[in-house]
Amino acid sequence: MERDSAILAVEFEAAIFDLDGTLADTHQDIADAMNRVLRRRRLPIHGPASYTLMIGEGLHNLVGQALPREKRTEATIAACLEEMVAEYGEHCLDKTRLYDGVAELTRALRADGVGLAVLSNKADELTRRIVAALFDRGTFAQVVGARPGRPLKPDPTAALFVGDRLGVPAARIAYLGDSGIDMRTATAAGMLAVGVSWGFRAADELVADGARVVLDHPLDLLELRRQAGGRQSGGRQSGDRRD
Repeated sequence: MERDSAILAVEFEAAIFDLDGTLADTHQDIADAMNRVLRRRRLPIHGPASYTLMIGEGLHNLVGQALPREKRTEATIAACLEEMVAEYGEHCLDKTRLYDGVAELTRALRADGVGLAVLSNKADELTRRIVAALFDRGTFAQVVGARPGRPLKPDPTAALFVGDRLGVPAARIAYLGDSGIDMRTATAAGMLAVGVSWGFRAADELVADGARVVLDHPLDLLELRRQAGGRQSGGRQSGDRRD
């Protein structure tokens, strides 16, 4: 675990997690769904590792990157996106799994009175469905995906909305993610940018985009919290406000 010593002086009261590459390894299902779309159109497919570099900016962006350059017209992207959403919706939980230690981390944080939320650039309905399938009911006070009329990360609007719903000041929220997009989101929102090295991007990218600390295992966050001042006995559970 690489640390910026300054972060150790801050004890967070809530944590917002990215989904893909942070809580869950989703890339196989995403790759399989997009490749089925490409095969139907007799276009080149990509290996799963290639998709890890396309994930993070929403499915519209992923579809555009997956298509050959000469096929990247708005009409083709829109048609393929519709097919991709249908394919992924049917198969989004075939191979997707939580990373080792994530379930233990969320249980420990919740037991310690930390308000938890998920914020993803994945479509809101898919985000909620995947989280509901992988976690115990009530693990997260807020689960928010991409919604019409709200800008995607790294714009901080959605992160600030989630922080407001959690009822915790931005400076007291740890924002965990595996990409530079997540780190820029956290920084723009005034939250603690916590990178994770087990996801889809390299630690160097996370640091370059503002990570205050990069974790090598989910349970490292508990150690970080202990070093930041330990648990708050009797603290209230934040984040019980609902949409």
